[in-house]
Amino acid sequence: MGRDKAGVIVEGKPLWQRQIYTLRQLHPSELFISGKPDGPYAARDVEIVPDITPGRGPLSGLEASLQRSVHPLVLVLAVDLPAITPEFLARLLRFAAGAGMGAVPQAEGWFEPLAAVYPRRCLPLVQEGLRGDDLSMQTFVRQALARNLVAPWDLTPEDSALFRNVNSPADLDAD
Repeated sequence: MGRDKAGVIVEGKPLWQRQIYTLRQLHPSELFISGKPDGPYAARDVEIVPDITPGRGPLSGLEASLQRSVHPLVLVLAVDLPAITPEFLARLLRFAAGAGMGAVPQAEGWFEPLAAVYPRRCLPLVQEGLRGDDLSMQTFVRQALARNLVAPWDLTPEDSALFRNVNSPADLDAD
């Protein structure tokens, strides 16, 4: 992208504002952004939680979020998934609550780990992953599944369409 995706404008709003709006529709008990303290959302009405282990990708953000949260389950939503709806997230949260653990959407054996629910008890596994060389969220989710920390949630074809990423300027043109 060549710049912080959080500030990219989609349908008239920066991505970070779109995601905060989506999350607020769920009336969460706590809401914060895992990101750089000087990101485009700085000095706004939302807490920023910087990475504890910087420079290690999304796993670093998950570590900071699990460390910061006081709730036993943490809903994670990546900034570059602007099509995710509050209704989808509410269904995901209900599935996690019913399973009594985290929940990670999947389609055709591929996980969507950045619109998922993780239990705080995943923190030691995240920290273990950050000490290694494999920072893949796919690997992390498989390990969390093996330890019964999360359950897979099969996506419908309609739900799969919500996972269109904004990773390049061309993705913005695809709207």
